[in-house]
Amino acid sequence: MTMQKSADKQVAREFWLRQGRQLLAIAISVFLVLLMAVLYKRHDLLGEFANTTLATAQLVVITAFIAFTAYNWRCPKCKKYLGPNISNRACRHCRTRLR
Repeated sequence: MTMQKSADKQVAREFWLRQGRQLLAIAISVFLVLLMAVLYKRHDLLGEFANTTLATAQLVVITAFIAFTAYNWRCPKCKKYLGPNISNRACRHCRTRLR
């Protein structure tokens, strides 16, 4: 195996890990925001929560998700943001193949 193929496999593996973390973060964030929206409408479901507490918690979840995405969703090679497409095949900045 050549050095280039080894490097390509390493980039693909790193992208796969980042993509998995990103999908997990999306699922957790959506679940938490929806749960808090339900609790906002039905205060008695899991106990009493103030509306401001739930709204603040939603903002915290959204902010944490954005911060995590800014950190995680980067090209393994050039470290630039990959954009909104979760199934990128190549980095739009350095053109490195990601899959």
